[in-house]
Amino acid sequence: MEDKFIESVAYILPAVVTGFVAYYMFNGFIANRISEKKLELLAQQKKESLPIKLQAYERLMLFCDRINPVKMLMRIPPISTNTEDYLQLLIANIEQEFDHNLVQQIYVQNETWTAVYAAKNAVINKYKQVADQAKSANELREIILTDYSTTTPPTETAIEFIKKEVKILL
Repeated sequence: MEDKFIESVAYILPAVVTGFVAYYMFNGFIANRISEKKLELLAQQKKESLPIKLQAYERLMLFCDRINPVKMLMRIPPISTNTEDYLQLLIANIEQEFDHNLVQQIYVQNETWTAVYAAKNAVINKYKQVADQAKSANELREIILTDYSTTTPPTETAIEFIKKEVKILL
């Protein structure tokens, strides 16, 4: 009887070992396939989202360029000599551009969006600050153009953030 038990164990033991080896091999194979599928899916997702993200960066770059004080003042002449009217026209243009590009924030990093938002606010604040001193719309324009001929506009800082982030993406 003892011989039959040993004989049974001798037959069962290799089958059990083979079963465990097969289980671990298939388990490893399946886990590897799952991770490969996840990587493929992630690569496909990045491939599809990259053009959308790049377009968002392009639009924010264009926004920063359009609200650059030097370029904006050259593009938008005063409608009258009244400083307040010109100030309101400039701010309305900035706000309109900003509202048009507001949704782009979902595609960019928080730091970049904060830089763009800060640039917008800095330009508006500068206009308001100079408008308090200026006696006419042309003087407002002249003071701002003179000031930014010696200093870097805040929009350039935002543009640097955008460029840095695009380099990371690519």
